[in-house]
Amino acid sequence: MLKPEIEDGQQTLADPQFRADVLDGLSRRPRAIPARWFYDRHGSELFEKITDLPEYYPTRTERSILETACPEVATLAGAGRAVVEFGSGSSTKTPILLDAVAPSVYVPIDISGDFLRESSKVLAEQFPDLLVLPFEADFMRPLSLPKTIADTPKLGFFPGSTIGNMIPLMAVDLLRAMRASLGVGAMLLIGMDRIKGEDVLVPAYDDAQGVTAAFNLNLLERINRELGGDIPVEAFRHKAVWNDDRARIEMHLEAMRDVAFAVDGRSFEMTAGETIHTENSHKYGARDARILLRSGGWTPVAAWTDPDGLFGVYLAEAQVERPAP
Repeated sequence: MLKPEIEDGQQTLADPQFRADVLDGLSRRPRAIPARWFYDRHGSELFEKITDLPEYYPTRTERSILETACPEVATLAGAGRAVVEFGSGSSTKTPILLDAVAPSVYVPIDISGDFLRESSKVLAEQFPDLLVLPFEADFMRPLSLPKTIADTPKLGFFPGSTIGNMIPLMAVDLLRAMRASLGVGAMLLIGMDRIKGEDVLVPAYDDAQGVTAAFNLNLLERINRELGGDIPVEAFRHKAVWNDDRARIEMHLEAMRDVAFAVDGRSFEMTAGETIHTENSHKYGARDARILLRSGGWTPVAAWTDPDGLFGVYLAEAQVERPAP
C-alpha cells in the first residue's frame, strides 16, 4: 500500500521507487541517492534557473551547436520522423530541432508530470500543426512508446549531457534501451560534455548565486515532504568536486555536524563530514564519446562542437542487431 503524504495542502501518494531508493541509499556506505529524484516540480524549476547561470556553459554552448548542426541533421535524418525527447524538461532547445527536421510528431518524455504538461502546451502553441504527445515516464526504466508512432521512423533527442549522470556501464545500458525503444532504423541526436579544466568545471556546478546548492538541498526537502522525514536540512551543505580519475564532477550533500534523523519511520545517523553522493556528471573526449555510442548499439554518423571544444553533439544510427549464432 502506498503511504499518503501531504503536498500543497492535498494528499498525494509517495512514489514507491523513490522510497526504496532513498532508504537503500541512506543505508549504504558510502551513502548515495540517484540523481533522477532531484526533479520534483521545484527541482525542475531550479534546474531551469541553473541553465541560465553565467557559470553554467553547457546549455548555451549546446544551443549554439544545435543552431549550426540541425540543418545538417535534417539532411541526414530526413523529414517525417517522430522526434522522441528523453528527459525533455522545459524543451528549450527542442524548437531548434523541430524547425529544422519537420517531424510528423513530437513525443517529450519526462518524469515530472506537471512540468511536462506545461512545457508541452507551450510547444504545441509554438508549433500548431505538429502533433505533440507528452509521455510521463522515467526513461531510466524500460518503456513502450505510444502505439501512435509504432510504425514511424524515429529520431531520439537526448540533449544536455544527461548521459553523463550515469556511470559508463549504466550509460551503455541506457543507450541500448533507447535503441530498443526507438526501433529499427532509428537515429539519435545526443549531447555530451567534454573534459576541460577544473577552473571551468567546478564553478558550473557550484555557482556564486547558490542556485545549484538549492537544487541539491531540495532533494532533502523532498524527502522530508514526501517520505515523512525530519532531516535537518540546515545541517547540510552542497559540495561539488572534480574526480580526475573518473573524469567526472561529483555532487554531494555534506553533513556539517553530527546528525540523527528519521525517514519513513527508519532512523539514520551521520557524522560531521560524511556525505550523501547525489550526482555524477561524466565528461567525455571525442574518442570516448564514439566508443560509448558504439558500445550502446549506435553507430556515429556525424559530430559537432563549439569553437572552444567545450561540448559535443553527436548524431548516430541504430546498429542492426545480429541474430544469435
